[in-house]
Amino acid sequence: MDWTEFAQWGRHIADWGAEYHRTLRDRPVRAQTRPGEIAARLPASPPAGPEEMQTILQDFEDIVMPGMTHWQHPRFFAYFPANAAPPSILAEQLVNTMAAQCMLWQTSPAATELEGVMIDWLRQALGLPQGMTGVIQDSASSATLSAVLTMRERATGYTGNREGLSGKGPLRIYCSDQVHSSIDRACWVAGIGQDNLVKLPGTGPRHGIDADALARAIEADIAAGFTPAGIIAITGGTGIGASDDLAPVLQVARAHDLYTHLDAAWAGSAMICAEFRDDFWRGVEGFDSIVFNPHKWLGAQFDCAVQFLRDPTPQLNTLKIEPEYLKTTGAAVTNYSEWTIPLGRRFRALKLWFLIRAYGLEGLQGRIRDHVAWAGELCEAIRALDGFEITSEPILSLFSFRCPGDDVAQQRLVDAINADGRIYLTQGALGGRRIIRVQVGQFDTTRADVMTVLPVVQEIWKDMA
Repeated sequence: MDWTEFAQWGRHIADWGAEYHRTLRDRPVRAQTRPGEIAARLPASPPAGPEEMQTILQDFEDIVMPGMTHWQHPRFFAYFPANAAPPSILAEQLVNTMAAQCMLWQTSPAATELEGVMIDWLRQALGLPQGMTGVIQDSASSATLSAVLTMRERATGYTGNREGLSGKGPLRIYCSDQVHSSIDRACWVAGIGQDNLVKLPGTGPRHGIDADALARAIEADIAAGFTPAGIIAITGGTGIGASDDLAPVLQVARAHDLYTHLDAAWAGSAMICAEFRDDFWRGVEGFDSIVFNPHKWLGAQFDCAVQFLRDPTPQLNTLKIEPEYLKTTGAAVTNYSEWTIPLGRRFRALKLWFLIRAYGLEGLQGRIRDHVAWAGELCEAIRALDGFEITSEPILSLFSFRCPGDDVAQQRLVDAINADGRIYLTQGALGGRRIIRVQVGQFDTTRADVMTVLPVVQEIWKDMA
């Protein structure tokens, strides 16, 4: 393909993209294919010669599209959103066209300097203190792993990377039982081990960690010869939106000189609305590391996770490695590859710049406020259904419910809803029981889309009964 053809097909794909988004409501939200169905339609061997782009795109429509779940569908209420606002998509097209590897300042100065400014724009938007800095990661999983590795190194006097963990003794990390599985995986990868991730029961209306129980667990571990390394708190856990009371957790951490990380991957975006901060954000300024995903609720295209750092030095001391071929001469500059696990870095800051400028903070705040209000309205409507139970009250735009019947009935209802295709929900678990989750957050959803959940649930439940 030459660049003239590229331009022609680029225009074609842009037109296809606009039409795709305009007609999403006409598609089932979740892919309706069976396992292996897509692979069975693909050739077993690669083509020996070139094929026409028209043929390739037609196969894309015929083979690939039926097997896609539409994450940008306005009635996607499962998991958390992975949004892609139009300005963010356009920025990604520019990034993909330039295809820069932005690992160092000198490999693309604009990418590095724009990243620094975007971090500070978001710091201001979230009400974080001046002086807090950070880095754009690919996902919250990578940011959490970076924080856990930093906890490990800090607790071992920054000797783990050099000497390994043999002879260091078991390290402990503490969290609630509502944390995301990425916390477990980070402990696996960091060599700390699943058995040394101490999970304490979530309590109270927001299922947060009990600070007194946390303090007792740490003191008991010290007495038993363990070495506490850090605490991971959550604002908006994946299952039901569980949120820790941050200030008491920090008091415990400070009493034992422990490094702290806050996972606010989904709910952190809502903190651009000042009215939510008293309930979910009080004490946040004391955390050593905080992660939130603009690619979830804020509208940036995946992947884009922002990790804020109260002081980047511990993470740099953990991750920085500088062979001669990566050194930058001349004036001091920031090389963000030293702040993260991967050396290679995409130009993720550009989509944030486009997004924030295209909507302004007020436009983004309005969407989040609407989502929270509509989730609350839908929750009350489901509560009024005969025999239905709200199992967790709305935390921002996430709540859960149960239909009449046992756990098998809950899964049957979820499966039937998703096979119907008009909306997409997911199951979860709370207190040993199966629940059905509803999370409102797709960028272009409307009140009508959200309230569609009610008649769909009613209709399918009636057919099942």
